[in-house]
This record gives sequence, C-alpha cells and structure tokens, in this order.
Amino acid sequence: MAGEVVVGIGPVTPDEVVRVARGDASVRLSGEALTAIADGRALVDALARDDRPVYGISTGFGALATRHIPTEDRARLQRSVVRSHAAGTGPEVEREVVRAMMLLRVSTLATGRTGVRGETAVAYAAMLDAGITPIVPEHGSLGCSGDLAPLAHVALALIGEGTVRDRAGTALPAVQALAEAGCTPVVLAEKEGLALINGTDGMLGMLVLASRDLANLLRLADIAAAMSVEALLGTGRVFAADLLALRPHPGQATAAANMTRLLAGSGIVASHRTDDCPIVQDAYSLRCAPQVAGAARDTLAHAEQVAVRELSSAIDNPVVTVDGRIESNGNFHGAPLGYVLDFLAIAVADVASISERRTDRMLDVARNHGLPPFLADDPGVDSGHMIAQYTQAGIVAELKRLAAPASVDSIPSSAMQEDHVSMGWSAARKLRRALDGLTRVLAIEMLTAARALDLRSPLVPAAGTAAVRDALRRRVPGPGADRHLAPEIDEAVAMAVSGELVAAAEAVVGPLP
Repeated sequence: MAGEVVVGIGPVTPDEVVRVARGDASVRLSGEALTAIADGRALVDALARDDRPVYGISTGFGALATRHIPTEDRARLQRSVVRSHAAGTGPEVEREVVRAMMLLRVSTLATGRTGVRGETAVAYAAMLDAGITPIVPEHGSLGCSGDLAPLAHVALALIGEGTVRDRAGTALPAVQALAEAGCTPVVLAEKEGLALINGTDGMLGMLVLASRDLANLLRLADIAAAMSVEALLGTGRVFAADLLALRPHPGQATAAANMTRLLAGSGIVASHRTDDCPIVQDAYSLRCAPQVAGAARDTLAHAEQVAVRELSSAIDNPVVTVDGRIESNGNFHGAPLGYVLDFLAIAVADVASISERRTDRMLDVARNHGLPPFLADDPGVDSGHMIAQYTQAGIVAELKRLAAPASVDSIPSSAMQEDHVSMGWSAARKLRRALDGLTRVLAIEMLTAARALDLRSPLVPAAGTAAVRDALRRRVPGPGADRHLAPEIDEAVAMAVSGELVAAAEAVVGPLP
C-alpha cells in the first residue's frame, strides 16, 4: 500500500489519504504546488509591508483581531498562536488520524491559498514523510475554526516543541525527532501560524477513513444477513431484482444482489422450498436486511460526496484569493462534515441493531425453527451463545447513544466571536467508536450463524456462506460443549477487521460492491 503520494495544487484522493494514514506512503510536494505557494506568499509579504492592518498578518486573532501588531512582534505572534492553541487534553488520538490530518493540511498549503512560505510547507511534508507523528490529545476541537487545537499540536512539533512519536512509535521531544530525521524546526513568519491550524483536516481525515471502513462493514453485513437467513430457514425470493426495482434505491438493490449471490445454490434454502412449508414470510430482520443495509449505503454515498468536495477545498482564514486579495471567510466551519458524520453514526447504529435482532432470533427456540435453545450443546448445562447476544445488545445500546448528533450541540466560544460551532470533530470521534461497535456486533452474528449452519447438517449451505463458515472454522471450533467464548469473539472480530471474512466470500461469489 505504500509508494509515494505527490501533493499538487489539486485535491488528494480518498485512496491517497488511506495510503498515507495507514500505509505510510511517502509524501512530497509537486513543482506546480511550490510555484503556487511562492505566488501566494508574495502577496502576503506585500501586505505585511503595508501600514494598513490585515487580519492574520498584522493583527491578533479571533476576538483579539482589533489589535494591530508591529513588525517586530509578528514572529512571536505566530509562535504564540500555535503554543496557546495547542491546548488539547485527554487520550492520544490514533496515529492514522494524525497522519491523515497532516496530509490534508499539506494539500491545502499546496494550493497557494494560505500564504505560507515554500520552506514551511516542505518542512511540514518532510515531518510527515519521516514518520514523525505529533501527539494530539482527543479533546480540544469545537470544529470551528476548523480543528484548531489538534492542528496546533501538529504545528507545535513543526516549530520544535511538544512531544511526538517516531516511525517505531517511540515518544520523544519534537526537537529531537526532527534532528534525527535531518529536519530543522521552522521559525514562523507572518500568517503562517494561523495557516497551519485553521482547517477542517481532522474531521475530514476521520470521515475519509470511516467511509472506507463502513464500506467494508456493509459488505460484511450482507454476508452476515445471508448466513442468518439460511440458518433460520428463510427465503431468498424477497431479494429478487424485480421486487427491489419497485423501490429504486440503489443501495438496497446492491445489498439484495449481494445476498442473492451469497445464497445461490443453498441446500438449506432448497430444503424448505415446498408447498407444505409452514413459514409464510420471514421476520423483518431477515426480509428487510437489504433495505436497512441499502439505506446505510446510500447514506455513505452522500457522505463520500461531501468528503470529495471537502478534499477539493482550500480551508484557511484569511485566504489568499486567486485574484490576489486577502479575505476573511467562514469556510472553516465544519457543518458540512459534522452533519454527515452524525448521519453515518445513525446508519451504523441501525445496521448493528438489525444484526442483533437476527442473532437473538437464532437463539430463541420459539423462533429458530428447530435449532436448540441458544444453540447450546446440552441446553441447561450449556448456555451456548446466550451471553454473546447480551454483548451484542450492550454494544447496540451504546451505538444508539453514539447516534445522538453532536452537530446540534453548538457551544459559543472566543468571547462570542465564534458564537456558533460545528462540533464536527466530536461527531467524527464518536463515529470511530461506533464503527468499532458495529464490527463486533457483526462478528458475533457471523459466529452465531456459522454455528447454526453447522447444526443444520446434513443440509448443505450455499457455497458463498459455507466459505465464510469454513474460514471461521480455521480459527474457531464448531459446535460443542461450552468454551471460553471471549477469545472466539475476538478471533472473529480480527477476521472482520482484516477483511478475511469478506475475502472468503468473494473468493467464491466474486467481488461484493
């Protein structure tokens, strides 16, 4: 996944964000970007020599913007804004998030719209390229003006202050890490401190990463649902393309097509496709699985569109316009990102909720059509997967709380200058926790469905679902007396995260969109 990402005046792609954040791809600025940066800087230098005060160049910031700063104090002003805004606290933000955030700031610097010097942009990219990851605390961003505190912790490392982690993950002083990488701390000039901290890069980076993860989890959700339909003697007729076409939402058509392919040739489904079958119709958690997973897909498609627009943006305040003006603006406001981050958390909670309902149905002797209570080996002595469903239920309850929107919870700041904020960073942080919860819920459903498929023997599952069951069996034993279940759940979670379970299905049925 590594390789090199060349940052030009155009947007980086979602794939490039993932390659840098997770694959440690190297980063460099293109010649075109360096030219654009130099052109933008020339305008800032000209205004810095002007007697008239210009916001961000020769004035204070935020509610202190009315103070004119003399030339001899401006370097201190830029250093001070970085130091004072690096005011986060709490747990350390994940390395991949910080790297994504750094790449996106480099991308904005490369547009030439921020007015930084070329050497500053190159030094920022070099820090990322060297694998130096500033330690960024979780709490501090209100999502307006962008992610000030998180970006300030990165900028602090650029000037040789604060603490970072090297490529091996060792924490050390920034000045030491820079020296070991052959980098020199930057002495900031006019406008640069503000340009380094005024952006939506943190919440955007988390949106890009979350979108990639959710796309993979929705494939997993289709596989889990297909396994559960089969295990519960459900029908695949309701997933027929002509039925789905009566309600032409693209996401549900994709989910239904995936489930149809996964269930193709199932001996279990064929076994009860008879006139005397007493099951009239399946429960909603089975029958409506494509509608729920499909709605999540359509929500994700909207969020990805927002991310692409934001990747094409140059976020700073003030900004250097194409025709040479320096203008204040409100483009740093995180509302577009905050809304979709919250929207995705709603979808994640609902996909997990329907998964938990299918698991519960497989364990209930009154509804599971002939399977033992809780899929236990010796019910009464053994409890089977009873408490695994409790774990699911606890996670789903937490996901419902995480689905409460952060973006409606504005808290005024900066002496009422920043009187409406987006809370987009908070929306992104809770979405990451929600995705972890969904992964665990789906892994438990798949463990349970695999056990149920085994218990349907000698009936034979479909080739696609059997491949996933067999993949699990290489790491987790099949039905039997009660065992310590937590390690088996952890194995299934690891296989879900790695993509091994989706890969097992795709090896048989082909790529799942």
